[in-house]
Amino acid sequence: MADRIPSDAPSPAPLLVVGSVAFDNVITPFGQKERILGGAASYCSLAASYFAQVRMVGVIGNDFGDEHLERLRSRGIDLEGVQLDESGPTFFWKGKYHENFNRRDTLEIQLNVFENFRPDLPESYLDSEYVLLGNIHPALQMHVLDQMPGDPFVLADTIDLWIDVERKALLDLIKKVSLFVINDSEAEELTGEKNVILAGRKLRQMGPETVIVKKGEHGAVLFHEDGLFALPAYPVTDLRDPTGAGDSFAGALIGRLASRRRTDFAAIKEAMIHATCVASLTVEEFGCDRLESAGVETIAERAESLLRLISPE
Repeated sequence: MADRIPSDAPSPAPLLVVGSVAFDNVITPFGQKERILGGAASYCSLAASYFAQVRMVGVIGNDFGDEHLERLRSRGIDLEGVQLDESGPTFFWKGKYHENFNRRDTLEIQLNVFENFRPDLPESYLDSEYVLLGNIHPALQMHVLDQMPGDPFVLADTIDLWIDVERKALLDLIKKVSLFVINDSEAEELTGEKNVILAGRKLRQMGPETVIVKKGEHGAVLFHEDGLFALPAYPVTDLRDPTGAGDSFAGALIGRLASRRRTDFAAIKEAMIHATCVASLTVEEFGCDRLESAGVETIAERAESLLRLISPE
């Protein structure tokens, strides 16, 4: 079994992760890498695997070798829900980051087999108590929830594309989620509020009990009925590739909640600390490499360091 961060619960709750699996070509000021493992489901699952038992749902094409599946299996991730579509290649994305990493250009997208992806869940996944819906089409996210017989804790992520072209479907979805995670520019676009505090409050009025607005290098803000919590980012000095940092944050966040079987205000704050630290590791190398090699000790050390930073006493 893959190593995990210790928890105060007897055993972690099963966690379902649904999203894209991709090959990425990434160009940054520090170099470039081609056909590296990417996609929201990959980053989310790997990050969550340091805390919980992950069940992954996605689609791969005829070019996805066993070595990439083994990378996921080695972290104890259940791949029964990963569909193999032999009709074409895996989803492909190519992007370029500029000098300060605050701007990214998408140079090429090939949906390939992802274009016809339908996230049908294996029967063994239906008892998942925690669900992470990666930033796929809101209708596909809703399809996942429609298959769940129980009342799981649901974290949903999104991207600006769905705010632009599928706003109604997205608004219908977020009424059904427990925790909605969004970045600051997307929050402004969805609510019309430039102020993060006002945007976060308005998002909660749209349905989700809890909202987290991510602010990149400036951290994240949690909005909950019991209060507001602002967390700085873990200080990173060796930024190489920010791809997947947001997905790693979401995966580690719900992974930690599932491992403790708690979703109260205090538990979410504590999970945010771990999530921020996992995301800080992701950006230190291209693709999933640093996320895979990090190890529980490094994550725990960073979490303790960040906790001391925000609570020096």
